[in-house]
Amino acid sequence: MTPPVSGKSLKISYIGYVSQRITLKSADPLVIKLVEDSKNLEEVVVIGYGTQRKSDVTSSVASVKAENFVKGAVKDIGQLIQGKVAGLSITNPSGDPTGNTQIRLRGTSTIGGANTAPLILIDGVPGDFNTVAPEDVESIDVLKDGSAAAIYGTRGTNGVILITTKQARGAEMLKVDYSGYISTSKISRKHEMLSAAEFAQLYPDYDYGYDTDWVDEITRTPVSHVHNVSLTGGTSRSNYVANLNYASRQGIMKRSNFENLRARIEVTQRLFDDKVRLRLGLLGRSDWRESTVNGGSFRGVAYSQATRRNPTEPVRNEDGTWYENLSKFEYENPVALLTECDGDVKNTHFQWIAGVTYNPVRDVTLQANYSYSRFTSNRGYSETLNHISARRDGYNGWSSVGSSISIEKLLEVTAQYDGSFGANKFTVLGGYSYNENDYEGIWIDNWGFQDDNFGGWHNIGIGSALKNGKANVGSNKSITNLIGFFGRATYSYDNRYLLMAALRYEGASQLWGTDNAWGLFPSVSVGWRITQEKFMQAQKLFDDLKLRVGYGVTGSQPRASFLGVAMLRYGSYAYFDGQWIQTIVPASNPNPDLKWEEKKEFNAGIDFVSWNNRVSGSVDFYNRRIDGLIYDYSVPTPPNLYNVTTANGGTMENRGLEVLVNVIPIQLHDFEWTTTASFSVNSNKLKSLSGSIFKTEYDFFDTGTVEYSGQVASSHRVQVGESIGNFYGFKVVDVDDEGRWIYEDRNGDLVNYKDFTHAPEDKHVIGNGLPRWYAGWNNTLRYRRWDLNVTMRGAFDFQVINGARLNYENTKNSRFENRLKSVFDPVFGKHTLSKEVEPEFNSYYVEDGDYWKIDNITLGYSFGEIGKYVKSLRIYASVLNAFTFTKYKGIDPEVSTDGLTPGYDTRDRYPQVRSYTIGVNVSF
Repeated sequence: MTPPVSGKSLKISYIGYVSQRITLKSADPLVIKLVEDSKNLEEVVVIGYGTQRKSDVTSSVASVKAENFVKGAVKDIGQLIQGKVAGLSITNPSGDPTGNTQIRLRGTSTIGGANTAPLILIDGVPGDFNTVAPEDVESIDVLKDGSAAAIYGTRGTNGVILITTKQARGAEMLKVDYSGYISTSKISRKHEMLSAAEFAQLYPDYDYGYDTDWVDEITRTPVSHVHNVSLTGGTSRSNYVANLNYASRQGIMKRSNFENLRARIEVTQRLFDDKVRLRLGLLGRSDWRESTVNGGSFRGVAYSQATRRNPTEPVRNEDGTWYENLSKFEYENPVALLTECDGDVKNTHFQWIAGVTYNPVRDVTLQANYSYSRFTSNRGYSETLNHISARRDGYNGWSSVGSSISIEKLLEVTAQYDGSFGANKFTVLGGYSYNENDYEGIWIDNWGFQDDNFGGWHNIGIGSALKNGKANVGSNKSITNLIGFFGRATYSYDNRYLLMAALRYEGASQLWGTDNAWGLFPSVSVGWRITQEKFMQAQKLFDDLKLRVGYGVTGSQPRASFLGVAMLRYGSYAYFDGQWIQTIVPASNPNPDLKWEEKKEFNAGIDFVSWNNRVSGSVDFYNRRIDGLIYDYSVPTPPNLYNVTTANGGTMENRGLEVLVNVIPIQLHDFEWTTTASFSVNSNKLKSLSGSIFKTEYDFFDTGTVEYSGQVASSHRVQVGESIGNFYGFKVVDVDDEGRWIYEDRNGDLVNYKDFTHAPEDKHVIGNGLPRWYAGWNNTLRYRRWDLNVTMRGAFDFQVINGARLNYENTKNSRFENRLKSVFDPVFGKHTLSKEVEPEFNSYYVEDGDYWKIDNITLGYSFGEIGKYVKSLRIYASVLNAFTFTKYKGIDPEVSTDGLTPGYDTRDRYPQVRSYTIGVNVSF
């Protein structure tokens, strides 16, 4: 640029960079290099429909930057912040490379509503943890309380996770970044099953003379690799960013493979003296996964078949055919299960994004954003004529094909005014949002093929089952939309007294036909920066101290559509006028009073900074009350046409405490140690199930099942006055001298095995699958060019149903399958379990699940600038899921926490793995 006047000064500023003032000495051209201001970036957090200085935030918001992400071979974006946000539980219940992390923020908030997980937005557009590559993420902000999330209405009822991707910043830039790694893994912990010799000694009549390690037969040493290339370029007026990511992941199990290709390109153009900013973006994702089960990836039952299989049996017969014992119920050769099938799932996702920002005058910002997302899935799966389904069940060549398409459209328009006078600063935001989701799906199942060469899912029509009317053909379609009008105002006086208030008026198609399709969701929060007061100026303890208090209301609509109106469906067949016709019967009762669940949340918090920014943190207390829980109530017929009515009724409550502390204990020129500790505790209680109109006959309902020895039992009970996640079953407290159970009955009396009736009334609450509190401890050490990152986290005060022990520890083995070595352990330290005892689900197989994990260890070395073209180079090695400290006897206590049935460590579970990674990051 050419200075117009010599002797004057020029100020250069850009968001995210240090402001510079330069004195003009001549008319010669200037070359000005912008320097990134990392401190300034840390002071700005992303909130709903905009950003805000961290010091001005009045709600509970957590922010994690890229330099603090979990390093190593992470599967998705969720793992980047695992253990780093107090109150946000992120779990990995499976080692399957196609599996996703599970997220839960501040406990369970519904028993029948549509939303269970936080809303995830990628640069303001709905997405998930797989929408973009983890390597393409710059920061993640989490809106935790109701006052922060209410601006998103029903979509934010379980919190909001705002993901910001890497952007082009500055002037005259051209940068190329590459990151890649290769990793392998092994099972972190195996079930200790009986060896062939031990099994033969216990069951000599079933010794077939072989020594087969069935788990070893279906596992491998996997190799995975990931490559990411990012390009940024342009000027301060016109720039672009492009990212390409390829991942090839092998699972520890044979035939569990996953490939993923993701691309993102975004172009930004400034026009008309920077008054107009145009943004155009395209996201693309294509993934492929191998299927050994219909519609999924890895057949989980293959793992349980491998653990339960008789180790003295062969894999194949002498003639090379698969060895199968067809006389045993659901007893299948796991190697054959994985070999005699073929299938895959192909998913493609494209998302177009367009946005325009217009500043007609100073302090006024008009913005419009539109996104169009199209997700298609095609699947196919076949089982050969040598598969167990053909040899045992007669489904010769069972095959299936299916496809689906999901289209999501989002339009949001906002207008914002930023004003100030004297010590007063304020913003006013208003907006409109329209969100539409359109889904279509079709599937066909068929069998009865003559051979494996001309049939299967590639030629599914020639199977005889379809011709004989026995096959399944189906399709479905659904359209939902969500319309919202919203507004928000913020106010700051003298940087001391802060206020934010928001209101969203929202309508959902799921409530069409009711009197309550629209809901009003308000929120308000205030803040007081105590250190700005005169009476605090003399103190030296706090650099900054802020008190926050907020209250917000969000809603949740029903899962299904049209539940407020009477609907019909096809029923059984009836003979009429000489022919069989399918009847039409009621499918639901009308309920015009059906409305939104309402989550009303109070939050009080403190933010603090001390010791010249070397100590900082926050403490939050919250109370969530969910009114009008959506539930299916049993009703009499008549007068009702249908025996169930969906209505609002019950109440649930969550209370919790969250603490986050950041400390820099050592800060020297060559050495620095940064540590962060987090703690959260949550208490959940179902206050009622009945409402003012609809009542329940009982104050509980049972849900979930566990499987053992070919049987199924109910596992969980949701009951008024109790927490979500309770296990419900028989309670055993001892064994007699012969190893038979001694129970505690409904009255608290002890009853021996022969006299116990196993009546449902004698069941007890025998545990809870939701951790009551979580903790995390993250450390980063830097010595000159070396860096070491250690991430640790834990979950406490919860129990796990050990499905492996439930199935493989009972000595009465009528099926003569393999047992755990612990089958010989004395029960309650007294006596081996008697062979008279029938297998059952009871409290003996429920264990404490407390664990502490050294989750990630990464050691890296940075070379800095090398030669003319390499700006920076870093190599690193990492271990993911390094160590687990627990008394739990299963493979891993980190199990699913989803829904109303958490805490079940099923024997079919894909085992957890420990991953070893070597990687490189280089910038050009």
